Amino acid sequence: MRAHFGKDAPVLIAGAGPAGLTAAAVLAETGIEAIVLEAEPALPMELRASTFHPPTLDMLDRFDATAGLIEQGLIAPAFQYRGRAEGLLASFDFGLIDDLTGHPYWVQCEQFKLNQLLANWLARTGRTEIRFSHPVAAVEQDENGVRVTCDTPDGQVTVNGDYLIGADGARSVVRSVLGIAFDGFTWPDNFLVVSTPFAFEDHFDDLDWVNYFADPEEWFFLLRVPGLWRCMFPTRPDESEGEIFDPRRVQARLRRVLDRDEPYEINHTTLYRVHQRVAARYRGERCFLAGDAAHINNPLGGMGMNGGIHDAVELAETLVGVLSRGESEAVLDRYEARRRPIALDYFNRLTIRNKRNLETADPAEQEAFRAELKAAKSDREAERAFLKRVSMIQSLEDAAALA
Repeated sequence: MRAHFGKDAPVLIAGAGPAGLTAAAVLAETGIEAIVLEAEPALPMELRASTFHPPTLDMLDRFDATAGLIEQGLIAPAFQYRGRAEGLLASFDFGLIDDLTGHPYWVQCEQFKLNQLLANWLARTGRTEIRFSHPVAAVEQDENGVRVTCDTPDGQVTVNGDYLIGADGARSVVRSVLGIAFDGFTWPDNFLVVSTPFAFEDHFDDLDWVNYFADPEEWFFLLRVPGLWRCMFPTRPDESEGEIFDPRRVQARLRRVLDRDEPYEINHTTLYRVHQRVAARYRGERCFLAGDAAHINNPLGGMGMNGGIHDAVELAETLVGVLSRGESEAVLDRYEARRRPIALDYFNRLTIRNKRNLETADPAEQEAFRAELKAAKSDREAERAFLKRVSMIQSLEDAAALA
């Protein structure tokens, strides 16, 4: 390992979410120390993402995280598309690509559980320090290293390293202080997620754990996690938050999924502002962006968190080459060359299309969506190609071919 005289650690990581902790784990696995600077006083506990794709599970297996996710979550071997009026349009089984992955299924488990699993693994290695209540305030760098200033409850502190990974979320301070634009747009409609223990599976024939319902009036998404169904709905741009969270309106949305006389039991409701944005650059000299700091998209397809974990593995493995194997720093350009085009052409394009397919009122677009599903089910190779795309296996193959 290259000496890092005067450095607190070779790598500093802003953010103790899935991307930041995965990067730390890849580094720790090869003996490289890292300091994780987390703004919150404890590990983030937001529900947020809850679908883990097959290649992500493959990546996390080496950190004892996949077994933990399966133990605490639900295995979803298949998913489906439905029309609210038509019923089942198509169902897809990941067993068809079991030769491409060690985990031919989705795992439904809240992302904060992954944070805890990775933090526990890192604690056992003893190579990573997580400093809570350390929000990044400033970043300085030169040809020898990077210095991060944090505003802590005890005053400002500085931390020095060779490199900095900005994995500090959609409102990334690292991205901001580096002056990197976050290009894209914000959808006019927010997404409302309502969690209920109601057993929808007892009232729909052959319901899977992940289900997309197309409807031009109000599409919805039913996703099962342990003990709850998470129901996602679009909201109208003219609805205020007070109107969206009005219990009568929430109940009305649920009754459109399944009409019943009794009110639904509701465990929690969350409203998400939805964006499609990609950072103009993923690298600023010795600083890098990963996860939501680099790209955000609508959640239809579950590509945000998974893509961030894929970023983290690619970036950390590249840093290992420089720090441990003496590779030239020129290889660090490969990270942006591989990951940014995937965010632009894969995550953005597919999630925008997923949303459009569910919400469109255009008869020609509705017919084209149904024809696409029919074509994907037409033969084994077409269905395998479709499953490679939605499972993100194809995105990794495409990225590897870029540089």
